[in-house]
Amino acid sequence: MRIEARIFLAVALFAWLIAAAYGFWTRVSGGHIEWAGFAALLLSGGLLGIPGSFFWFVSRRIDPRPEDRGDAEIAEAAGELGFFSPGSYWPFGIALSAMVTGVGFAFVQIWLVIVGVIAILCTAGGLLFEYYIGGRRAVPPPSR
Repeated sequence: MRIEARIFLAVALFAWLIAAAYGFWTRVSGGHIEWAGFAALLLSGGLLGIPGSFFWFVSRRIDPRPEDRGDAEIAEAAGELGFFSPGSYWPFGIALSAMVTGVGFAFVQIWLVIVGVIAILCTAGGLLFEYYIGGRRAVPPPSR
């Protein structure tokens, strides 16, 4: 987790440094600070600092992973990373629902946004429960 913490905190620090330079530059060149960009950079740094500080605190409480150690071998990170569905169509449904929601936002059609959000929730639920209900559920052997 230390790698992730360093990445997020480095980008947060970069955003804050750029915010300071941006505020100084707009103050000098225009006579006043351009607040929208300055606030956006400050808040972006703050939002990046949240996961960065979380990963930093977590990395102090767990054993170092192979990617966190300099002396680790590549083979130490080998093994199962998790379960990924080999033939799921739900991600396509989520993407289609997100597209419908985006089109609704683009054309300011509230009804389309509502339909898209409902579709996102339904398809995300389908992806979540794909292996608990439906055709992929384990069927018990018939009892005689």
